[in-house]
Amino acid sequence: MKPAPFKYIAATSLEHALSLKGEYGDDAKFLAGGQSLMPTMNFRLAQPAILIDLNRIEGLGVIRPCDASGARIGALTRYRTLERDSGFAQMFPLIAEALPHIAHPQIRNRGTIGGNLSHADPASELPAIMVALGARFRIQTATQERWVESSDFFLGALTTDLQPDEMLVEVELPLSKPRTGSCFMEIARRRGDFAIAGVAAMMTLSEQDECTHVRLTFCGVGETPVDASSAADPLIGRAPTEAAICDVAASVQAMIDPGGSVHATADYQRHVAGVLTERALQTAHQRARHGK
Repeated sequence: MKPAPFKYIAATSLEHALSLKGEYGDDAKFLAGGQSLMPTMNFRLAQPAILIDLNRIEGLGVIRPCDASGARIGALTRYRTLERDSGFAQMFPLIAEALPHIAHPQIRNRGTIGGNLSHADPASELPAIMVALGARFRIQTATQERWVESSDFFLGALTTDLQPDEMLVEVELPLSKPRTGSCFMEIARRRGDFAIAGVAAMMTLSEQDECTHVRLTFCGVGETPVDASSAADPLIGRAPTEAAICDVAASVQAMIDPGGSVHATADYQRHVAGVLTERALQTAHQRARHGK
């Protein structure tokens, strides 16, 4: 199929793009990588009157280290840029581990971080990872900007806190504390498919190998990224044993409410989420202990 007729405008600057978005509001869509937008337009699930191309804007595809506190990623940064940046992978191993699971190399060559997060597909890996990391998003209009916590950004399936005149322009990622291990895992029918269920786990240990902090988020099992970190609260202040981690997995299965799909029933998604919880927490624990 072909998209409905639309007007194409190549923005020459961020100010130009935001001015156009302020003028046209919901009638306009930003074009970054186009890996999500163009298929929905071809199926006429999205029919914007105006398409604002962001690809000529300089400075939106840059990774900026923030001293010792973390890094900022421009919204036009492509997956392939993160994959090929060894320094970034060392700073944020959770993202580096997840990137190969995202679609296929051809998609990652074009897809952008800002486009993915703004699209807010609940089966997508990055939204759940951003919530696990405690990322913040810088959002701008033509006249002002604001910061939104990743946990508050995703409101529903394909729905975010972005207003009609706003654009996500940058992601701020904080560095993890010392002795933090992370792990990303997912189960999909085929390599590159959307996950039946996926988990991002982070665990921080004290010098006595007791758990001091845990993050546990899921993709594919709800209409938004599912933050199930509270299920791991019993691990805090103790050494994470296999039995304790197994109890967390059971709590996760009771907490989540997957909707099922043509590829997996809700019960199967719940089962997979429990299995992945055990494996991911065990791996994060070992990585925290051995500094990997």
